[in-house]
Amino acid sequence: MIYEATENQSQAETQTSWISLAWLFLLLVATYGPILWNMSGSWFDENADMGHGFLVPIIAGYMISLDWNSFVRLKDAGSRWGFVLLVWAALQSVVASLGDWTFLSRTAFLLSLFGMLIALKGFAAIRTLAYPLGLLFLMVPPPTFVYERITFPLQILASILAANFLELLGFSVLREGNILEMVGQRLSVVEACSGIRSLITLSFFALVYNYFFVRRLRMRIVLLLLLIPVVILGNSFRIVLTGVVGHYNHDLAHGLFHSMSGYVIAILSGSIYIAMHQLLERVNRSK
Repeated sequence: MIYEATENQSQAETQTSWISLAWLFLLLVATYGPILWNMSGSWFDENADMGHGFLVPIIAGYMISLDWNSFVRLKDAGSRWGFVLLVWAALQSVVASLGDWTFLSRTAFLLSLFGMLIALKGFAAIRTLAYPLGLLFLMVPPPTFVYERITFPLQILASILAANFLELLGFSVLREGNILEMVGQRLSVVEACSGIRSLITLSFFALVYNYFFVRRLRMRIVLLLLLIPVVILGNSFRIVLTGVVGHYNHDLAHGLFHSMSGYVIAILSGSIYIAMHQLLERVNRSK
């Protein structure tokens, strides 16, 4: 009887936590509704490189549900710092809206979410749900100045690697910045071909994969570092493939072929990432 009473009390507390958090979360979403609606539009904008954005809250929510029992068992040791963070997020949202700083206005929602959890359960709530909460930042497009600083070096690097690979294959190439001059065609490595889209999307894939299949922190860090050269080489291979196909059929190298090759390279890069993990695990077991 005592066991049943304890179990019923635990279920009641769990249900109460669900209801309380659900109401507070809905209130938070309603408050930041216009900002969230604007951000969701960038997920379906071809020029925003955020095609994975709509998956982020879904997968993060699933991760939170897996850790929900650990979260519920936390003591209700709310901290006043949570309210401080809520006020900070509100002020950040107002200032960002006045200055049209979209990144700051969107991250204000996440800060409010953190503040709500800290106010209810303390900092232990953030530690318990750290991974899925951190993953939520990937649904926010990066600031423009950061995007530009990353994109241009990637364009130049992809151009250099593609030019070298094409020359190894026997093609005559003259590179001027991000422009590759070949016999009968010109390849321009624009921002969309820099590899930034693949890097952002595959980073999300890698973090989700690591959460479910990679347990050790060191292995997670190593794999994320190895992802960078995989994406860069994959994008360079796409440019080389476009150049080779365009050499024999200029029309075939553009349009549908160019778009589909991006998806193929992304799938191939993700497969290589998984293969690298399996290989590293085998090496560790052999040691």
